[in-house]
Amino acid sequence: MADAEVLLEVDGGVAVVTLNAPDRRNALTPQMAAELIDVFDRVDARPEVGALVVRAVGKSFCAGGDVATLTNAGKDPAAPEAYDGMSRIYDSFYRLGQVRVPTIAAVRGSAVGAGMNMLLAADLRIVATDARLLAGFLKRGMHPGGGHFVILSRLIGREAAAAMALFGEEIDGTRAAELGLAWEAVDDAAVEDRALELARRVAADPELARVAVGNFRKEVVNGAVSWEVATQFERPAQMWSMRRQAR
Repeated sequence: MADAEVLLEVDGGVAVVTLNAPDRRNALTPQMAAELIDVFDRVDARPEVGALVVRAVGKSFCAGGDVATLTNAGKDPAAPEAYDGMSRIYDSFYRLGQVRVPTIAAVRGSAVGAGMNMLLAADLRIVATDARLLAGFLKRGMHPGGGHFVILSRLIGREAAAAMALFGEEIDGTRAAELGLAWEAVDDAAVEDRALELARRVAADPELARVAVGNFRKEVVNGAVSWEVATQFERPAQMWSMRRQAR
């Protein structure tokens, strides 16, 4: 449905998932996260799909966690409803990282916090040269969540990850490509076409694409701890920071 916050189209073996909440810059709510998880499940259930592109409507790729959601959760992060809601947001980009086909994030505009996690969860990133990429957790008074340190440092290394995640450095798309955070930086208007070009190439053989990306992730992933373990490390610290902010 056109008014849904997550849209799914399948064309030529490529699933295109669109974040469709431009009024709040595609910030993630628990409901939107649940829609994303459902869409990724539907993609996995279609054997004819050989690649997935995630994109967004509006001026932002994803502004992170929805402010109202974070504020309410901060009142008592351990409350079942708040805990479940935040978990659903974490699960949405973690689920993207487990989709059984190669995935590409087509990033225009800004990506902040959990929005960074969403693009980091993909196998490849095509970004606009003028995209704005910012970890932003500490600026908001929150400890990073969702395994942010692990999935960021896997791509850009310790020094650049420290600059972004700890010291609040913002980068544009050109710098992202230089650091290895993106495969390519192109003009804003060309981002989605370039992502779809790559997706169609690998989607030409869906069965092979699924086998290859499964082994790619097993063989290439590195780091002192797994993404899943890092998420659990970060959760108590983030809950503490949210509770402190609410007080």
